[in-house]
Amino acid sequence: QWLFTGTFVAMLLVVPLFGWITSRYRRSRFLPIIYGFFIVNIVLFYFLFEADTGRAWVAGLFFIWLSVFNLFVVSVYWSFMADLFRNEQAKRLFGFIATGGTAGAIAGPALTAILVQQLGSSRLLLISALLLGLSVLCIHRLLAWQEAATPAAGAAAEVALGGGVLNGLFLVLRSPYLLGICALILLYASLSTFLYMQQAQIVRDAFDDPATRTAVFAGIDFAVNLLTLLIQAFFTGRLVQWIGLAKTLALIPLLLSFGFLVLGLQPLLPVLIVVQVVRRAGNYAIMRPAREMLYVVVSREQKYKAKNFIDTVVYRGGDALSSWVYSGMRGFGLTLSAVAWIAVPLALLWAWIALRLGQQQSVLSRHRSQPMERSEHER
Repeated sequence: QWLFTGTFVAMLLVVPLFGWITSRYRRSRFLPIIYGFFIVNIVLFYFLFEADTGRAWVAGLFFIWLSVFNLFVVSVYWSFMADLFRNEQAKRLFGFIATGGTAGAIAGPALTAILVQQLGSSRLLLISALLLGLSVLCIHRLLAWQEAATPAAGAAAEVALGGGVLNGLFLVLRSPYLLGICALILLYASLSTFLYMQQAQIVRDAFDDPATRTAVFAGIDFAVNLLTLLIQAFFTGRLVQWIGLAKTLALIPLLLSFGFLVLGLQPLLPVLIVVQVVRRAGNYAIMRPAREMLYVVVSREQKYKAKNFIDTVVYRGGDALSSWVYSGMRGFGLTLSAVAWIAVPLALLWAWIALRLGQQQSVLSRHRSQPMERSEHER
């Protein structure tokens, strides 16, 4: 709980800095600045680990930083994608684009296993810094592609967002649509934390040997990554085309509500593994790309500032709050089955909110396309 809380506090400190950068600089400047900031951080951690002084506090600081980094960089990346592609393009491409992240999640541990003996764990950070630097080159290539393909859109995107450093919060509070996304994220984060805590307890009860526990977690990770890659590559884009964004968004929470129902009846390790694999693979392969499509229809300032606030502060706030709530429920004597039963209506509420947001996205998309259609007709 304390690590979740520490990460949440770190998010509160970073988000105003992000708001200041995006208000002051145009997109082609602030994206490399943000990635460059994290590259410098990685190099600093390399020197701290190499110095080998106070490794305990450095490791704790690195954990919190890594949690911020993972959310922040991915959030900014998807903001950029929502800014590059139109709604129909996003529905077709976002699932396939997400395969890059999954391929990285598979290749990263493999590369680590190959290089760690030769380089040592600290020097692997320099490899990470190099790879993040290559992503900056990709940003410049994508900016050039948009400018060549749609000069008007590229020029409009090169205007600084303006506004205050806390505009992300105010934009969210003024928009029922964005508040709905906040509710979606909070429910997702809360139920994910409940399941994470249940996983830790059930695995701890099932196996005394730490090595066996590690093997179980590794097996879950492998199954999640493999299933995610297959779904992203072959089904996500087609699923949105077949059943629509609204039903796609509601699919995983509906499956998870059934999973919690079964877990409430049988809180056993095999049930937990199936539910956890479906939840994680479903999130990475279906929910995450579909959720990012919700932002394609909002303003540029909302895509960067409001989205970043939701993806970091709201998400980690949900993590921190739900971890304390879970501990409180267990402290009051609630069993794992009871917690699973409580999660069932929350998952159904999540599904309903997801369905409503998908319907609202379609309405907003039509409203955005009408002025463009009139403009083309006039020309």
